[in-house]
Formats: sequence, C-alpha cells, structure tokens
Amino acid sequence: MKLLTYSTNNNPLRLGILVDENTIVDPQQAYIELLNESGQKRAIEIANALLPADPTQFIAGGDLTLKTAKEAVSYALENPTQTSALYQKDNVQIGAPVLKPNKIICVGLNYKNHILEMKRDLPVHPVIFAKFATAIIGPNDIFPLNSNLTKKLDYEAELAFVIGKEGKDIPYEDALDYVLGYTVANDITARDMQKRTLQWLQGKTLDKSLPLGPVIVTKDEIPNPHCLDIALTVNDEVRQKSNTEQLLFNVNHLVEFLSGIITLEPGDIILTGTPGGVGEAQNKFLQHGDKVKVEVSGIGAIETTIVEVTKE
Repeated sequence: MKLLTYSTNNNPLRLGILVDENTIVDPQQAYIELLNESGQKRAIEIANALLPADPTQFIAGGDLTLKTAKEAVSYALENPTQTSALYQKDNVQIGAPVLKPNKIICVGLNYKNHILEMKRDLPVHPVIFAKFATAIIGPNDIFPLNSNLTKKLDYEAELAFVIGKEGKDIPYEDALDYVLGYTVANDITARDMQKRTLQWLQGKTLDKSLPLGPVIVTKDEIPNPHCLDIALTVNDEVRQKSNTEQLLFNVNHLVEFLSGIITLEPGDIILTGTPGGVGEAQNKFLQHGDKVKVEVSGIGAIETTIVEVTKE
C-alpha cells in the first residue's frame, strides 16, 4: 500500500492511497459510501473513527485501520462510476505523507564513504539529532533560500522509515514489526550554521528543510529495506549514488538503539543518514533555481526547487 496526502482546491491535506501511477483513493470517503450502501446509519462517525483523514492518526490505527482501508479501496475500484472517492493525481496537490509527527529523528554519519569525506571517525554508536515538524514540506515543494542566513546550503539524500506502533526496548530481530513503511527524504542542511556550535540543530531544522514523500510504501511491499538504490541529482547532475546495503547502522539496529533511549510512537519519522557526495565535500552548495531530485528504488522520487527569498 502506498500512503500519501492530497488536497483539492487548497483544502486541508488529507490521507489518500495511491493505487496506480495516477489514481488516488480517499479511504475515508470510500468507506462512508460503502457503509451507506449497507444501510449503516452512523457511516460518517464510523468512518472518521476507523479511517481518520489525518495521516498520523491513520497510522496510529494500526492493522485494523490498514485492513479497513483495503476494504474501502476495493469498494471504490469496483464502483468507479458511483464513487466520489477517486481522484487523479495530476488534478490534486500532493503533500508530505506525514504532516505533524511527534518526533523526527535523524541519523548522521551512517554511510562509510560519507564519514570519510567529512573527515570523521567511524562512530561506535549512531549519531542522532532532530528536526522539527515545521521542517516538513511536500515532495515537489520549493525550499525558500535566505542567503543572508546561510551561504552553504547543502543536500542529503536519505531513506526514511515511519514507525507504525508504539515500542520501547525493541529487540533487533523484532524491529521491523514496528515499522509501518518507507519514504524518501532530503535533509537540507545549512552547513555554515551547523558548524557554528558543537550542536548541529540550528543548521539542520530550518523551516521547510525536510522534503518528504512522495508516498509511504508499507513494509509488505519492501520486505528488505537494506537493498535499495538511492541517488540524488542537482539539475540532472548525479551527486550521490549508493545503496542502503552500505548503511553502517541498518534499520533494525536503529529501531533497537533508539527504542532503548526513547519510546517510539506511531508516525515518528526516522532518517537513516546520507551517502557520500554531499555538497560540503565538493564545495558545491545549492543556489537559487537549483532542482534537487532524490530517488529511492521501490518508493519513488521527490524534487525540490531552491528559490531565493532574501529581502534587502
């Protein structure tokens, strides 16, 4: 299943399910129609409870919500001329697949070639930092560059995963049971701000610095997250190219490690780190008009346009 958020006519973003390249089903709308057809009198109330339009609440519903969503999708696809729950992707606005997670946890220095290019030692434990929900933008949104604030804007292609159920002290071998699915991220970073102090946060969580999407692919469609190609281009020039098999700390390790420190909750987003080829290592920083594309095999691609917004 491929989860996303969409909007029509600038209405609030709501959860949808991408069923083919250009068809979206709104599971809540479809389920209301299914219940109405069966004579259920509290269709809207039941659908709101079982299939929330908010993606974080939807994720928190767990297996029952996913099962109900599949029923709703099947109903809509079997009744294409009667349902109002089908949308064409080209006719709607697509947002980030998770909008307001409780936590965004990022892992630094997790590909050997990136560690070497940044002239760091291999870490014994995962290096973690945070971004905030105000950093999240959709898969094709712009990033507003304020060159008065940063002169060294950089990119980081990353595989991200989304937690599907609450967990604490999760064993390595059970880790993937707590993962809902996987998405594509770009950890846009202001390197000069990152290096102003020992703490990285100020350079890592600028508003709109986390393009995310285009979908969350549920784990049943990606049974092994450690064999995925990952690549980034700037204006079609390849800057990063690797595979998640090169992760120093893989998804299982990260779930085990992080859940030993904090309780993981449904909707939490975890970025797994970036491979070598970042702009800092090449002295190639992002400029106005640049188009930055990140692609992960089996999930899809996101593209962010850098737009200068500096006001004199």
